[in-house]
Amino acid sequence: MKKLMSFAAPLVALLLVAGCATTPAPKNLVETAAATPQLSTLSKLIRDAGLADTLSGPGPFTVFAPTDDAFKALPPATLQALVQDKARLQAVLKNHVLPGAVLSPDVKNGLVKNVDGSNLALSKSGTFVTVEDAVVTTADVKATNGVVHIVDKVLVPAAR
Repeated sequence: MKKLMSFAAPLVALLLVAGCATTPAPKNLVETAAATPQLSTLSKLIRDAGLADTLSGPGPFTVFAPTDDAFKALPPATLQALVQDKARLQAVLKNHVLPGAVLSPDVKNGLVKNVDGSNLALSKSGTFVTVEDAVVTTADVKATNGVVHIVDKVLVPAAR
């Protein structure tokens, strides 16, 4: 019996470690963006804007996450100006964030307030969801503190 126990203990430990290695650890919104290759620009801009701590916090938040291609579609001068103006960059990024976790089945047609208090138009037809003029290309990427919807455009609010 003693010999069996000395064999079984390392085997159980190995199985536990293997189980942990195959099950990805839950990620918050910032980690989710960083782990998604098509969101690398957004991930960098979140850090540059100083919003990583907020979006890593308890939330919950809904993030409409523009792809790298969406950022490339902006005029180069616009993107450069955002990178150089932290307050404006924060405003643009916050324009993509709603308080609370809104999954695509729960989207209702109409206006919703983002975390900055501005209105965003949400629309849904079947499983097709838009926010303003951006199309949700990948919906309901769950994070520990909210949900990410990947969109094809950057939602640049009017300057205040």
